[in-house]
Amino acid sequence: MLGAAQFVMVLDSTVMNVSISQVVADLKTSVSEVQLAITAYTLVMAAFMLTGAKLGDIWGRRRAFSVGLAIYGTGSLITALSPNVTVLLIGWSGIEGLGAVLVIPAIFALTAVNYSGHERAMAYGLLGGIAGAGAAAGPLIGGFVTTVLSWRVVFGAETAVVLVLLTLVHRIGEQAQESRPTLDRVGVGLSALGLGLTVFAILKISTWGLFVPTGALTIAGTRITPFGLSAVPFLIFAGLVVLGCFFRWEERVERAGRAPLLRADLLKIAQMRAGLSTLVSQYLILAGTFFVLPLYLQLVLGKDALQTGVKILPISITMMLAAVLGPRLATRTSPRRVVQIGLGFLLVSIAALMATISPSLSSLPFALSLAGFGVGIGLSISQLGNVVMSSVGESRSSEAGGVQGAAQNLGQSLGTALIGAVLLTGLTVGFHERVLADPSIPAAAQQQIVSASEEGVPMVSQGQFKTAVEQAGVHGAQADVLTTYYNESQIEALKRALLLACAFVLVGLWFARDLPGEALAKDEGEDMHVPSGEHSRGEAVV
Repeated sequence: MLGAAQFVMVLDSTVMNVSISQVVADLKTSVSEVQLAITAYTLVMAAFMLTGAKLGDIWGRRRAFSVGLAIYGTGSLITALSPNVTVLLIGWSGIEGLGAVLVIPAIFALTAVNYSGHERAMAYGLLGGIAGAGAAAGPLIGGFVTTVLSWRVVFGAETAVVLVLLTLVHRIGEQAQESRPTLDRVGVGLSALGLGLTVFAILKISTWGLFVPTGALTIAGTRITPFGLSAVPFLIFAGLVVLGCFFRWEERVERAGRAPLLRADLLKIAQMRAGLSTLVSQYLILAGTFFVLPLYLQLVLGKDALQTGVKILPISITMMLAAVLGPRLATRTSPRRVVQIGLGFLLVSIAALMATISPSLSSLPFALSLAGFGVGIGLSISQLGNVVMSSVGESRSSEAGGVQGAAQNLGQSLGTALIGAVLLTGLTVGFHERVLADPSIPAAAQQQIVSASEEGVPMVSQGQFKTAVEQAGVHGAQADVLTTYYNESQIEALKRALLLACAFVLVGLWFARDLPGEALAKDEGEDMHVPSGEHSRGEAVV
């Protein structure tokens, strides 16, 4: 049951990504406004994840899970019935996002209550595998339903699933809490502002540029480029300053004997820090790779949303298998070793993907590379949830779950933003280099082409690019040459983006050094007083 909720949470955003064109046509809006909705959904989750976790402590985890599901289902229904993009923003980005921040931490906390030892490790492994499989299966499910029926059906079906889950919530065991903390409202404001600013800035890297502005923040028609630089580093710095104030405030609240939103000592636990750092790197790689693959399949090879989902299905299959296998391996070896094996698979598989990306698809090598990628992610994620959650006692499981949810969200935002920025920058630079190096193109035309695309060459299909070139007055052989250069630049940029993913695999290996070097104790959850009979019921929960 918790796994079903996890799957729905992850599925939601991937469905929207492959449904953008139909949503734009249906709601008579623009791609930029739908992308705003996607960004806002991420921001709401990032900003309020810690608050959602604390509300789980105040209300009780099962109640928070139920309330979150009800809010999420309401948002899904509003989204399914949206007559315009404003209602979509309210239903999906706002209401669904607020529901998710209650559900996600509660999933981790309730897993800690209902399982212990090896069973808990298996449960966290399955939750990680389900999350990854949801991300991989999202394009397939969304593509199929969007192509055959409508994107609205996906969100309507989510509401139906939520209603079923709400009827089963009573089967989830929960430990009685001795006291109910109060909500630190100042902490809520500071954490929401700090996390919101940081994640927003990261998400805008691909649009505004990291340092050199490729676009700009515009307020009242005025472009904001401080000191001639992108606004991104300044917003990130502002977010980090606010987060620094948040941690100072939390220390003050704790010294005064009140309940902080996040106790400062949580991030001082070595096992927690190692697990979170590695988790961020894994979700960065996952999100970044899932950003690159659909672009390759749809814009370079011309696949539709359904065909794209079918092509990346090997990831879902092997990820789930590895997520089941991972906890079994952890009974014989350490989480560190299992994660390192998974990262080894990732390194080889991403390198193989770089070799297979070309204007024509070699299906078997591509499928094998994706299968290896799924094994790598599945093995790694199968360990990290248990590493993070077992680093604290059950009384702090909501708190740890909130931090873990924030880390996942941060990793996904970083992956999409950084790898997207490398992709778009590489495309622009590669295209300009080819145009400037071609002596058959007059110097004046070269400068005109470069100047016209100075703020970035968009990632579009070859047909769309050629149409744009012809509309700009370039025809015949010269248009064909520019289209060829664009195609070559696309392939090169996609490979550069995957190369960055490889680099973050190495970063993950660095963080993994500090993961537990021995198998986590099978009885690490025995201090959690699960009510009699609840544990056996919990076996059906995940």
